[in-house]
Amino acid sequence: MNGDLTRTFETPDGTVRWDVLGEGDPVVLLHGTPFSSRIWREIAPALAQDHQVHVFDLLGFGQSEQREGQDLGLAAHTRVFTGLLDHWGLESPRVIAHDIGGAVALRALLLEGARYADLTLVDAVACGDWGTGLFRLVRENAHLFEQLPVYAHEALAESHLRFASHSGYRPDVLAAHLDPWRGEQGRAAYYRQYGQLEQAATDEFQHLLGSVPVPTRIIWGREDGFLPPPFAEQLHALIPHSELHWVEGAGHAIQEDAPAQLLALLTREFPARA
Repeated sequence: MNGDLTRTFETPDGTVRWDVLGEGDPVVLLHGTPFSSRIWREIAPALAQDHQVHVFDLLGFGQSEQREGQDLGLAAHTRVFTGLLDHWGLESPRVIAHDIGGAVALRALLLEGARYADLTLVDAVACGDWGTGLFRLVRENAHLFEQLPVYAHEALAESHLRFASHSGYRPDVLAAHLDPWRGEQGRAAYYRQYGQLEQAATDEFQHLLGSVPVPTRIIWGREDGFLPPPFAEQLHALIPHSELHWVEGAGHAIQEDAPAQLLALLTREFPARA
């Protein structure tokens, strides 16, 4: 998980890079913004000891193609995701989704007819008034942000990444997360994706959360500054059969702050439903 994603999937808006690790019952990992599949670099190999683990970079992120004119809204990401599930031949995988990956997984399940064995939502964009702060500022002023000098953009992107972690990153890890957003191409890609993330895309399914048909686990960093604890509590209330687990001392980037605790929760069996 520290190297290149070796496989490709072609979409009308560009090439998606993906890979698969291990053998067994399938698990799919979805990342969020401003990250890539690299956020799962410690989790994916551990899960691959017992599962076939599929990882990919959302279009416009990480190693997937970045280019002008891409549709990078949540509905478009969902179409790509359901296309990947079909391409992989996965009829009912376990799905683990972080940040906007949660919205993609829920849209696919509730609006696009995807089927999962179970669903785990990790500090996930899913409900409530999440489209504020930087999301709203960039969406309403994308043309201004796109004109930032590269050095100023990279400082902003680095600061945003740092805010996602409660305990901080090793320098090489922070550099790797920042790398896709460097330079003029990275600057354009960064504001392109943020400029297209709209809360309306989760409002479309929020009223359906009570009908999520699969066992659902919610895992949340207690120190999440992007999506503070009330977002987890609201999501838990909206999915009545869900479990809610807190990870103390972890922020939004729980994979960085508490990978062992996260893995322990991800490998816990779901209780049988009556």
